[in-house]
Amino acid sequence: MSSKGNSVTTQQISVLGLGAMGTALARALLSGGHEVTVWNRTPARAEPLAAEGAKVAATSAEALSAADLVILCLFDDVSVREHVEPAADRLRGRTVVNLTTTAPEQARALGHWADEHEVTLIDGGIMAVPPMIGGPAAFVLYSGPEAAIERHRATLELFGRVDYVGEDLGAAAMYDLAILGGMYAMFAAFQQGGQMVRTTGGTAAHLATLMAPFLQAMTEAFAHQAPGIDTPEDFVPEQSAEFTAAAIGTIDAAATESGTPTDLYATLRRTLTGM
Repeated sequence: MSSKGNSVTTQQISVLGLGAMGTALARALLSGGHEVTVWNRTPARAEPLAAEGAKVAATSAEALSAADLVILCLFDDVSVREHVEPAADRLRGRTVVNLTTTAPEQARALGHWADEHEVTLIDGGIMAVPPMIGGPAAFVLYSGPEAAIERHRATLELFGRVDYVGEDLGAAAMYDLAILGGMYAMFAAFQQGGQMVRTTGGTAAHLATLMAPFLQAMTEAFAHQAPGIDTPEDFVPEQSAEFTAAAIGTIDAAATESGTPTDLYATLRRTLTGM
């Protein structure tokens, strides 16, 4: 097919699932010059994309048959299975990129199903919120057959930077969930800290202005701590486990003193020090 003036060759691509993220993905593909077919359980969600040039499939089976490259952005693994398993014959020989958030073992199990039915499966984890799609800060983790990812790299880069994490189909999900785990741990610590400073007359809003730049600077420590996880036998930490445990114990005591006791810091102490 013809080129649209860049490295992306026009493709027929289907997108199943038109929540905020699925809609953003479909819109990025349309902006990239692709012929896009969309489907959603609630048809009204497809109307804005239809006005922008997308074809709207009446059924998920129709959408799965309409393209050589299929993008899934559905609710969960159950909903993925609900649509792809009955369409095994339609999907034979096609490439499916599953950007639905699932657990690593679910991604691997779907990969076994795909192999049995001669479907090429790529699993992905989107590290962005919908407005970021296509922007410089967005990136998507991918795992599975590297050759297939490279074959579709130009198209996938319309969503954000392509970050390949390995052949294991569960790898992208594991990285995705590890990163999200860090995010939720940070949010939990901010919520707890906000409650604590309010007992001294402070505000969570003021804490936010102080905590955000400090934590951003602290992320530079990840690179220094990584060898302690990857090759612990050769690692000499800058701070002893005893020191870290004592510091967290003081934070825990302050939480109790403020009248906002929590299990958070005991969990952090065990995780970081084993104590």
